Amino acid sequence: MTEPHVRSITLVRHGRTEYNARHCFQGQIDIPLDAVGRWQVEQTGAALKALYVDGQPDYRHQLVVASDLSRAAATAHAFADLLGLEVHLDQRVRERSFGKWEGMELADIERLYPEAYRSWAQFRDGELAFDAEPKAHVGARGVEALNDWAHRAGNDTDLYVFSHGAWIMQTTLTLLGLSTVHPDFADLLSMRNAHWARFVPADMADGTLRWRLMDYNHGPALADTDQWEHPQG
Repeated sequence: MTEPHVRSITLVRHGRTEYNARHCFQGQIDIPLDAVGRWQVEQTGAALKALYVDGQPDYRHQLVVASDLSRAAATAHAFADLLGLEVHLDQRVRERSFGKWEGMELADIERLYPEAYRSWAQFRDGELAFDAEPKAHVGARGVEALNDWAHRAGNDTDLYVFSHGAWIMQTTLTLLGLSTVHPDFADLLSMRNAHWARFVPADMADGTLRWRLMDYNHGPALADTDQWEHPQG
């Protein structure tokens, strides 16, 4: 028999930061949301509430987990505070470490380390020579965290995890088993700021649990307009 588990998992990427706008590797540097990012997460928090919480029966609960980096925690609060929920911080949900490349702009990396940059861009792991965390390690710690919280919460709960672009991509591929098919982790695009992925469980006949992807790179309706990056017009 399959162990009890949550009704759904939603993975949410943080809103925009100054480093996002400048096309820098953030990794585990603790960069706050910028003004656009703060506006984005307000829209996303309201959209998540309207889509997945409002109108649900009273016995449905929400559990909110976030990376301990401030940009993800602030994004989580934009949703959790609307519902009066606690945000549980978990280091396993932190962004991938990009080692010595953290804080550098992509254009500078391409200029200074052209071969390593091409290797990274072609999913051949050129970043590992600069002490980046292996993708498989990111996916493994991500799935460990999801399984832990999913089984801890119980089947009357929807789990929301607020994290980062590389973490979400590599955790999603690991959770679905696609990292075994293609170990280069090249099967998904990175998620946009303040967008989300959503999974629902399938209890298989052999007693195992499989997670099915319902949405990926889903955002509020405003995200499909120019206003998403330029809210002031």
